Amino acid sequence: MIIKQRILHNVSLNAHPKGCELYVKAQLNWLQEQKGDYSAFPKRVLALGGSTGYGLASRLVSAFLGGSATLNVSFEREASEKRSASAGWYNTVAFEREARKRGLWAQSLNADAFSDETKAAIATLIRAELGQIDLLVYSLASPLRIWQGESYRSVLKPIGSDYTSLSVDPTKGIIEEVTLERARDEEIEATVKVMGGEDWQLWVDYLAAQDLLAPKFKSVAYSYLGPRLTYPIYREGTIGRAKEDLEASALRLKEKLKPISGEAYVSINKALVTRASAVIPVVPLYIALLYKVMKAKGVHEETTQQIYRLFTEKLYSGGEVEVDEQGRIRLDEKEMRADIQKEVERLWRLQKIGEPLVGGDLEGFNTEFAQIHGFGFDSIDYEAEVDPFS
Repeated sequence: MIIKQRILHNVSLNAHPKGCELYVKAQLNWLQEQKGDYSAFPKRVLALGGSTGYGLASRLVSAFLGGSATLNVSFEREASEKRSASAGWYNTVAFEREARKRGLWAQSLNADAFSDETKAAIATLIRAELGQIDLLVYSLASPLRIWQGESYRSVLKPIGSDYTSLSVDPTKGIIEEVTLERARDEEIEATVKVMGGEDWQLWVDYLAAQDLLAPKFKSVAYSYLGPRLTYPIYREGTIGRAKEDLEASALRLKEKLKPISGEAYVSINKALVTRASAVIPVVPLYIALLYKVMKAKGVHEETTQQIYRLFTEKLYSGGEVEVDEQGRIRLDEKEMRADIQKEVERLWRLQKIGEPLVGGDLEGFNTEFAQIHGFGFDSIDYEAEVDPFS
């Protein structure tokens, strides 16, 4: 099969197995260049949503630096005779191949992380293979949750009123105006149900009841705050309402975990190109401008670099975990620097509807978007036949 990237509405419809393998190896190569003492890293890690983005980076950092045994739950599309597998599927294959080369225990369950059956299956596997876990990473980004016979779908909408703003079509590089209708109450509730903290709590509660959480167990869920520019669609919209629920769940989990000296945190990470962020209106424009500014100032970080810093400077630094006044870990402090945001806002004001993007790193955006799906690597011949099942 010849696999060339196909994109529809900022969604990549396919992935390239060789390219995904190269992407994973590139992250691994960067990690191997980092020198330090990683003995404090967790030895048994469960990553929910560990096939892409921050979840995959968490597996990479904990396994290849800390020697951790890692268990992943993700719901990815397998290959068929007519279609490639998803990027997450190929990433997982590549990660586990590299882990086993190094004698590391690594397994995955391709299943719905929201279901009770999956929780039970993972509990059985932990008990049989690992005994307990030291870290649970919650990094799910599903648009759908089926719970107790009901289906809930998340939406990307503002709350209270319609919202009109600038955006950019990454494939064309042209500034456009987008208007998003305000969310109905039931849409807000459904988004919180899918993307809030309920399922995270259910996972921790279930594993705790099974005595599968080790002493000093930690759990971290990933989130985003962003600047005022994106608040109406993000922090003050339906997603933001869900993230508030996630943060409230972290505080409840901290109390529940006290008997085992456990901890739970929400980590506010920087804006990055992911499968999820690419489809949020307004956000691609902001990211393109942000990348330009942060790269010029030498403070840009990609996904694996962010999680490396989370582990080494925050979660496993040997001291008390530094948090903000809401109890959140802040990995976005470089993005939110006043000088960086001032320059992004200046560039934003230069944009005009119907004209090309001014002063942004659209090339960087598109390259990163391509590479997280296995495309855009100069060393790969995308005209060549490839086995989609590899």
